[in-house]
Amino acid sequence: MNNLVIKNASQIVTCRGFKGKRGKEMSDLKIIDNGTVIVTNGLISHILKNGEEAELDLSDYTVLDAAGKALLPGFVDPHTHFVFGGYREEEFSWRMRGDSYMDIMNRGGGIINTTKATREAPEDELIEAGKLRLDAMMRLGITTVEGKSGYGLDRDTELKQLRVMQHLNEIHPIDIVATFMGAHAVPSEWKGREEEFVDFNINEMFPVVAEKQLAECVDIFCEKDVFSIEQSRKYLEAARKYGFKLKIHADEVAPLGGAELAAELNCLSADHLLQASDKGIKDMADSEVVATLLPLTAFSLKEKYARACDMIDAGCIVALATDLNPGSSFSSSVPLLFAIACIYMGFSPEEAVTAFTINSAAAVGRADKIGSIDIGKQADMVLLQYPSYKFLPYNIGMNIVETVIKKGEIVI
Repeated sequence: MNNLVIKNASQIVTCRGFKGKRGKEMSDLKIIDNGTVIVTNGLISHILKNGEEAELDLSDYTVLDAAGKALLPGFVDPHTHFVFGGYREEEFSWRMRGDSYMDIMNRGGGIINTTKATREAPEDELIEAGKLRLDAMMRLGITTVEGKSGYGLDRDTELKQLRVMQHLNEIHPIDIVATFMGAHAVPSEWKGREEEFVDFNINEMFPVVAEKQLAECVDIFCEKDVFSIEQSRKYLEAARKYGFKLKIHADEVAPLGGAELAAELNCLSADHLLQASDKGIKDMADSEVVATLLPLTAFSLKEKYARACDMIDAGCIVALATDLNPGSSFSSSVPLLFAIACIYMGFSPEEAVTAFTINSAAAVGRADKIGSIDIGKQADMVLLQYPSYKFLPYNIGMNIVETVIKKGEIVI
């Protein structure tokens, strides 16, 4: 039994709600000062204001005194590629001398480079590397993470990546939301046969991934010179028929119309969005699509950041994610994420917290279970070293997470 009392928290930053938040809602964190949270059997059972007491026998509860510290929901990272083989440090140095991400990709680098290394990597090696990355994320306060395949681009390796995530989900405290991304790039053996590769994923991969229950979501890289709007629509519509939730890499490099497609298909999320059009932003705001922004990727690629303020003002549900991957964002740094979001993208600290808790939970379809401190939700929480959430962007680049609680158990 995971029974826990967290008392005297200087702030309980509840982020209260069971769905993603829009516009001005993102600024209302519903804070309780000097409060107490009680966890019973891994679920939040009581949220008490200062002076309130629960009529409950607490004799078998662990008590954690949180005086002088802020308590927040566990962070949810809704977009990563954390299972992969090899590294691309050489390509990083090429980018520093001015080569573009797409230039590197077009000469056999990028995703295709990692695909070769991941195909060659033994499954136990991927498990061990993935576990170490999850350990690092957990120390930063991440309690749920989305992980994508997409570095296999063939049947065996894609299934290997998904099996690795399934195994890690069973053995690691962090919950993993697995996404099948067979359409991450076109491998060399399918060059010139892009339509056939999309059909391969639809006809050969979707059925086995669905049957083995290896993924909850599917994703596609809808981008110029990768997969077109028409190919992406075909792929995603077919995925929905198998019961998958839909995600899309949209409008990262060129304003192709991926945001509009996400809204048309009512995808769970549209991610990247550096080049999203005004219409795409409006369409997302008029839908339930979560606009997931990836500041660390734009930072690493030295690209202009996504128009977060325009999206929030338009009424989009806006989330944040690290995009941990070996190429464009080899980082799961929560401190850097908050700093960039607030200093360079125009997020207020309140909006940034909402974007990495309840809204990022919505981006993985779990806002009803995690992402806020609400009675009945899974007890995933983080305790900061400081008395306010505002230290997250203010203590620039520093990890200020002191304690991590997962399903009511203190794991850090």
